[in-house]
Amino acid sequence: MSATPPFPSNSAATNLVDTDALATTQPTPAFSPLYQQIKVLMLKSLQSGEWKPSEAIPSEIDLAARYKVSQGTVRKAIDELAAENLLIRRQGKGTFVATHAEHQVQYRFLKLVPDNGDPNSEGPAQRQIIDCKKSRASADVARALAMRAGDAVLQVRRVLSFSAIPTILEDLWLPAMPFKGLTAERLTDYDGPMYALFETEFGVRMVRAEEKIRAILPDAEQCGLLQIGPQTPLLSVERIAYTYNDAPMEMRRGLYLTDTHYYRNALN
Repeated sequence: MSATPPFPSNSAATNLVDTDALATTQPTPAFSPLYQQIKVLMLKSLQSGEWKPSEAIPSEIDLAARYKVSQGTVRKAIDELAAENLLIRRQGKGTFVATHAEHQVQYRFLKLVPDNGDPNSEGPAQRQIIDCKKSRASADVARALAMRAGDAVLQVRRVLSFSAIPTILEDLWLPAMPFKGLTAERLTDYDGPMYALFETEFGVRMVRAEEKIRAILPDAEQCGLLQIGPQTPLLSVERIAYTYNDAPMEMRRGLYLTDTHYYRNALN
């Protein structure tokens, strides 16, 4: 399978003459609701970097004029993008591109919560980067990232500790080209969440993820890194994270120690 391009070209049309032109120039079916077609165009602006994370997008009035549709149509498109955590409405200020630097977004992808239920009670995790190296994609990593087996990937291993207790061991695989220049030093020096680093320094924004969860026992190396015994049960979480256009950009395998934490997921 050939690699999925991480980003499309920036040649998306920004002005529409009429609804028929919109329907014929976009990959969405002609019978899709108009607000869905506007959503496609707005996604292209997000995808191309025209509207960057944390920046305000044009007003509903300006977007309605740009796309030659009603404000109500634009509002419905924005509502869907906000529901998908791609945009954030701020009362009296406007609508902004969501960013992983936002406090509430950081915890959207971190599901391990202390037993008291408050993820803020422990403060940020202490991170130890064990390794960051270039390697070749195995068959399962290549399949997850829509690459060919043997293609170049970056492999990262780190340990997250809470209150100085190692709690999460993570292995990550990233397509090498979009993350060229990523090193253990850059990961160590960056204070914010890893997804915020990907967003601000590499232009890759993770917008959704799929996870598979099972219980396992650790091997000897995992025991050493998490400072646990071989009979300690761990929660294994395998995640594939996607950027815009459902392009897979990360495969992550995390081992979670759950004696003082639990895995929380909200089902909407």
